[in-house]
Amino acid sequence: MTHAATPTPKATGDAAADTNLWLEDIDGAKQLDWVRQHNAETVQKYTQTPEFKQLDERILEVLDSNERIPFVNKIGDSYYNFWRDKEHPKGLWRRTSLAEFRKDKPAWETVIDLDALSKAENENWVWHGEQCLKPDYQRCLISLSRGGADANVVREFDLPGKQFVKDGFSLPEAKSSVAWRDRDTLYVATDFGPGSMTTSSYPRIVKEWKRGTPLSAATTVYEGKPEDMSVAGFRDNTPGFERDFVTRQLAFYDSETFLRGKDGKLLKIDVPNDANTDVHREWLLIEPRSDWSIGGKTYKSGSLLVARFDDYMSGEYRTGKRDLTVLFEPTDTTALDGYSWTRHQLILNVMDNVVNKLEVLTPQEGPWKRESLGGAPKLSTIAAAGIDADSSDDYFLTVSGFLQPTTLYYGTIGQGKNGAGEPNGIKHSPSFFDASKYDVSQHFVTSKDGTRVPYFEIAPKKLKADGKNPTLQYGYGGFEISLQPAYSGSMGRAWLDKGRVYVIANIRGGGEYGPRWHKAALKANRLRAYEDFAAVSEDLFKRKITSPQHLGAMGGSNGGLLMGNMLTLYPQLYGAIVSQVALLDMQRYTHLSAGASWMAEYGDPDKPAEWAWIKTFSPYTNAKANQKYPPVLFTTSTRDDRVGPVHARKMYAKLAALGYDTSFYENIEGGHGAAADNKQSAFMNALGYTYLWEHVK
Repeated sequence: MTHAATPTPKATGDAAADTNLWLEDIDGAKQLDWVRQHNAETVQKYTQTPEFKQLDERILEVLDSNERIPFVNKIGDSYYNFWRDKEHPKGLWRRTSLAEFRKDKPAWETVIDLDALSKAENENWVWHGEQCLKPDYQRCLISLSRGGADANVVREFDLPGKQFVKDGFSLPEAKSSVAWRDRDTLYVATDFGPGSMTTSSYPRIVKEWKRGTPLSAATTVYEGKPEDMSVAGFRDNTPGFERDFVTRQLAFYDSETFLRGKDGKLLKIDVPNDANTDVHREWLLIEPRSDWSIGGKTYKSGSLLVARFDDYMSGEYRTGKRDLTVLFEPTDTTALDGYSWTRHQLILNVMDNVVNKLEVLTPQEGPWKRESLGGAPKLSTIAAAGIDADSSDDYFLTVSGFLQPTTLYYGTIGQGKNGAGEPNGIKHSPSFFDASKYDVSQHFVTSKDGTRVPYFEIAPKKLKADGKNPTLQYGYGGFEISLQPAYSGSMGRAWLDKGRVYVIANIRGGGEYGPRWHKAALKANRLRAYEDFAAVSEDLFKRKITSPQHLGAMGGSNGGLLMGNMLTLYPQLYGAIVSQVALLDMQRYTHLSAGASWMAEYGDPDKPAEWAWIKTFSPYTNAKANQKYPPVLFTTSTRDDRVGPVHARKMYAKLAALGYDTSFYENIEGGHGAAADNKQSAFMNALGYTYLWEHVK
């Protein structure tokens, strides 16, 4: 099955003159012929050299390396891993024991061979994960995607028997949300037919589906509104704390969570709609995204609060039953990066100026007990997660840096010298490039409105500050996503090995300083993110690291939108730009693929008052003739049903018609990641870097 083709729309207003609307029919024969023609031009121009072929092979060698760390998650008594390599390009879902996993060369038992399954069924299956029913973990729901799209098919799987269940639960391809209630009952939110999906292309109805009955007989649990983003139902099957919940995603950052009683009635968890909630055993965790005044107290945006769940649901503030304990409160430089439970403790991962440190919190009356679990080595990233929150205080910890291959540690809280557990290194990722030649540094620059913006720089130790160093600047700046130090063998081989400089810009819109950093570039303030990225570029010039003709820029998805805006708003700063799986036509984005779900980030272009400021950061709208735009490459995927390939097609077509130096490549598979397997991923990466080699010297 392919995409449902988007009919060529009737445009009004500013979009009426859009001569590229015909490219919005994603799977049309004429449109795909156009794609293949322009793909061929790009392939001929940039992929026929020995240098490209060597880079493609070297990146694929990184992605397929058998020396990579096989990260695992515990299901029952076994440790499971999904693995792709040269012999298994689509991948193996496999398992082993802890004792075996700790060996240098573990023995693995294959559970699902996706290559064999794809061949047998004549499908290009891409693994999208599993959900296994606890506490006995006998049955799982396996999600598989055709070609990498967000839409999945879902099938029931017998885990001990390693086979799909004949006549078991099965869902056809859709953007579904599915979860176990018990062995014979599922919560299902899917495409039930006309009117059952939101304008964001996600389910708006969740039902309870009994084994042995047709999906059409499933009973409705909750219906959201068409303008909502999505709904879902799930059960927490933690022994002794079994509870049912329904979530209603109102918009990207606003949601409601309901406790579903045995009588089917829903009781809302009384928190602000923009707060994140999490229920674990007896605890309710709350992360307010705005300052929250309640019970005579004000809790900061970006805090982490805790209360006893049953007391909170039944009590009132005046009785004291809804007393909240502050587990984390942000400062000017710190933000909560995440948390994870073990059986008796909570591990907090905190960023301080984008560098991590870990704390272990133990529940008790009043303020919880706190111990350090260590900090990251200088300018690197550390993260820890409980392995089995139902039964142990064991945890995995990873440490990674731009020049430091990842190390995986195993530890137990409560053991070791410091009481928080001294972890043991059990797996080490190989080094794919010579890191000894480089230094990592962190810098800060003042943006246009006076905000201090951090960025990381990876540069040769003997760097000559003459303004001539070929440099690649990368950014994202959206959806509260942080860009932290991390090892990339592909980037190292493609860029650093050539003696070049790599820069990560921690611009507003991201999550580097929590919700406030994100909100500073939302909607009407979007231009702040682009001003920050430009400020980093200009600081590189000021420090004589590079100059415009030697500076390239790259980003994907929302970062691809960033690239489109650097092209149209700051063309004088860059020698070349690569925009990947990007949003670009911000006038029509809400009508393309899942675009309507991001109005909380960008605004609604169908409202004239909002379009007035959205159009200031709509690259497709703002591209015009007689500008000095740098060369630009757009890459995308036909199977991307999140952003969709339409943006890149139209932007390329418009720039090409205006006579600019622009290139285009659309992978026919791959989803929003633009690649369905390691070979495709290596090609797409090699293409982007080769393009920058050609134009940034």
